[in-house]
Amino acid sequence: MVKLRLKRCGRKQRAVYRIVAIDVRSRREGRDLRKVGFYDPIKNQTYLNVPAIIYFLERGAQPTGTVYDILTKAEVFKELRPTETTFT
Repeated sequence: MVKLRLKRCGRKQRAVYRIVAIDVRSRREGRDLRKVGFYDPIKNQTYLNVPAIIYFLERGAQPTGTVYDILTKAEVFKELRPTETTFT
């Protein structure tokens, strides 16, 4: 299973985070599938590669709680196509 989660970067006391698509069994600093964004909590800056995020979300990737909050503030979930349901 794939998750969208934060990967810590930066130096001591000045943490910045990459938002990555990563296998669930990997460590926090483990090998990621793809970098899809950047988050700096000190300067409160966010950069998101929205097409890549939507690609992973449509294929079943689950965001962690913090990443979910970041994506909600950026209104990424409004761009997702609603799932088509067929009633038979």
